[in-house]
Amino acid sequence: MGILKEFPVVVEFPVAWGEMDLLEHVNNVTYFRYFENARLAYFEKLGYMEHTKKTGIGPILASTECRYKFPLTYPDTIRVGARVGELSIDRFTMHYRILSTREDRIAAEGSGDLVSYDYNIAAKAPIPEVIREGIEALEGR
Repeated sequence: MGILKEFPVVVEFPVAWGEMDLLEHVNNVTYFRYFENARLAYFEKLGYMEHTKKTGIGPILASTECRYKFPLTYPDTIRVGARVGELSIDRFTMHYRILSTREDRIAAEGSGDLVSYDYNIAAKAPIPEVIREGIEALEGR
């Protein structure tokens, strides 16, 4: 797990045959689904979604990007790491890394900017203190 040691949340799942496209590699859009699965696993560890249900304040994705290193193909199992880097008053950046276990190397890396959003009034809001503390604890800060 050395390649993913700096990521406090790691999820693992198989590459599905149906994720490949006509060029016989995993379609580029699928990598964003992998990132999303890791992001949601991170949020589950924080209890973020439960907090959002109670308060109406939760994350909203503002932007995302992916840097492809080599094409994933079926069959393979991937491990996707998620961590929070930059953290400010009302937003944070998540970083992702996808590891091919078959090749034992990084298939892609990416990031996403998330804004704390008050869904009750449709406006950004400060990150709730309990969530900020949870991120700092999970990241070992």
